[in-house]
Amino acid sequence: MTLGYKNTAVLAERRFYAQAVRSIEYGPLASFFAKNSVPSADLADYFASFDLLISYLYDPDGIFEMNLRRCGVENLICGPAKIDSSKHAAEQLARPIREIGVSVSDFAAKLYPSREDRHVAAKFVGDDAGPIIAFHPGSGSEKKNWPLENWIALGNHLLSQKAFGGSIMIVSGEADDDQVARLESIWTNRRVRFARSLPLPHLAALLENAIFVGHDSGISHLAAAAGANCILLFGPTDPEVWGPRNKNVQVIQAPEGDLDALDFTAVREALENVT
Repeated sequence: MTLGYKNTAVLAERRFYAQAVRSIEYGPLASFFAKNSVPSADLADYFASFDLLISYLYDPDGIFEMNLRRCGVENLICGPAKIDSSKHAAEQLARPIREIGVSVSDFAAKLYPSREDRHVAAKFVGDDAGPIIAFHPGSGSEKKNWPLENWIALGNHLLSQKAFGGSIMIVSGEADDDQVARLESIWTNRRVRFARSLPLPHLAALLENAIFVGHDSGISHLAAAAGANCILLFGPTDPEVWGPRNKNVQVIQAPEGDLDALDFTAVREALENVT
């Protein structure tokens, strides 16, 4: 069982990793984050029923852990709630698994879309033939974004190539609304489609066989784990800590960590080499 934010934890639910998912935003759970609270009997019994709990919650005062112990939880391992620069994030997150004696050597994340996920993806694509080139021009931080003008130039370059028989898919979430609005005003070509705020399992299925270009972002990790052929543009963050470990990932590091200085030609040539 996985306890987490439903929109992300659902990636694991009945998709190889977890039999069930519960939302951490479930109201009665609030009592587990308050000192001297009285957790509900149902939740107390629920947590106590597990042989082992692994928690990655940020719990500096130990309140969540204390309340779990009060419910009868005996085997609890606390993983790192924050990632430092000492080694790759996946290695740090794997520490609790190693503590229970499980050997971990492959740090490439993998996702397994369900049949339903793939069915939704197929309906989204429709009758379009040819490869899908997916762009995610956002990241949640301007410093981690390649200038939008470069994305526009890259898309126009693709669309101008007679040999390119595929389509471009712009992937976006709520944080990318301004960028996407501009792209929608420029690209009215039916070969450019927009995948806005899709449920993550459906997006993973869409990206499974795509070529993906993005930044240091959660969506880039999703694309890599789903199996997309990825070109990832890194600026101020360290790909040795934050880059996906998957073999299907090529990282282009911006000079001096400044994405404004990343040459358009380098990205265009990397994309041409995989299309």
